[in-house]
Amino acid sequence: MDMHAGSQLVMMTAPPPSSSGGGTAAATSSRYENQKRRDWNTFCQYLRNHRPPLSLPMCSGAHVLEFLRYLDQFGKTKVHSQSCPFYGLPNPPAPCPCPLRQAWGSLDALIGRLRAAYEEHGGRPESNPFGTRAVRIFLREVRDFQAKARGVSYEKKRKRAKSAKLQIPDASATSSPLPPPPSSA
Repeated sequence: MDMHAGSQLVMMTAPPPSSSGGGTAAATSSRYENQKRRDWNTFCQYLRNHRPPLSLPMCSGAHVLEFLRYLDQFGKTKVHSQSCPFYGLPNPPAPCPCPLRQAWGSLDALIGRLRAAYEEHGGRPESNPFGTRAVRIFLREVRDFQAKARGVSYEKKRKRAKSAKLQIPDASATSSPLPPPPSSA
């Protein structure tokens, strides 16, 4: 392991508050880039406040999961527990005491931005803690549980082949005709 690259990664984690962020580049950066920078700074602050404090090269998928669980307390999505009478109902008729959580889509987007930011800040893709199997499994479990709690499914959209859209079968060109209807005799 190259210790110089690791120390470089730690030094580049977050710019000091006094830096302007690149002058004209900051004025033209996209909402995505701005959100990615804020997310990165939030994660780096979380690592600094961790007990004991963590450096980025020492961060693992377990620390990322800890961060996601920490963020749950700031969520705005009602997620019904299995004992709640409204569990599985997309539109509950009354309020309930179930907790507010981070929505799966928000967590998924956050991990995508942090995964990209990690590599932009000098991290190697193969050591990216945001891309670990544990994080992917956690996101899948959150998605599935929230879908069941809300009575909504998150099924992958199937991609249609381009050629299937263009080819219209000609009924006269089929080699076998439709079978005759069953006889009732």
